[in-house]
Amino acid sequence: MSLKTKRVYDEPSPDDGFRVLVDALWPRGLSKEKAKIDLWLKEIAPSETLRNWFSHDRERWEEFRSHYHEELDDKEESVLQLVRAQEKGDVTLLYAARDEEYNNAAALKDFLDKQEKAVRAA
Repeated sequence: MSLKTKRVYDEPSPDDGFRVLVDALWPRGLSKEKAKIDLWLKEIAPSETLRNWFSHDRERWEEFRSHYHEELDDKEESVLQLVRAQEKGDVTLLYAARDEEYNNAAALKDFLDKQEKAVRAA
């Protein structure tokens, strides 16, 4: 089962599988019909304080990712929802940020990938 990230504004595709919006705020100017989101998991988004501090500044990326991973350690139920979805099929983490490389969905995917590797190694 694959785990991908994608801008929520990009055209939905059957290859996306289960589409999960992982932002705390609904994307501007996007209708629910056009977004075709299966789950809005706003609880898994970075805290407002962390999101505002990061402000998509690439120089803050490593520190943002580290702090966000710490926050994710306390969001076990939301993380488990994504793990269970992945067990059933492909999952695409959707985000609204313009930066396709440095965003909360990319940091979340990294977190989930590391967890999966740790489980396999155990």
